Amino acid sequence: MNFIIDNIFLVIIVVASGVGLLLPALSPRGARVSPQDVVIRMNRGKNVVVDIRTAEEFAKGHLRDAKNIPLADFSSRIGELEKSKGKSIVVVCQTGARADKAVRQLQAAGFDDVVALDGGLVAWQAASLPLAK
Repeated sequence: MNFIIDNIFLVIIVVASGVGLLLPALSPRGARVSPQDVVIRMNRGKNVVVDIRTAEEFAKGHLRDAKNIPLADFSSRIGELEKSKGKSIVVVCQTGARADKAVRQLQAAGFDDVVALDGGLVAWQAASLPLAK
């Protein structure tokens, strides 16, 4: 007990670091689908792929028929997807980390079937799936 009292600042730093590391793991994530599931959805043709990467990243390669709406502009451009409310929407980013924010925004706007590509474009390329340029 004396160690904790004598080193209270060290203990606070350790606890704060632990909370900082656990917080992302405990935060709610939206629905995720694998690259293979996205291929199945694309083949059915009743979905919209929304790529939230920057225009420069998008130009280097993207999923076929993907619509580019960068995350920075997403809240102001969400209206572009209104006509797609009855379709499934697949949100894609580079690694899957940014997609959750866009998924939450779409769900708050009334979109029912919204999922994120698990692992993002990195997982897509790891599965040896093609990119359009």
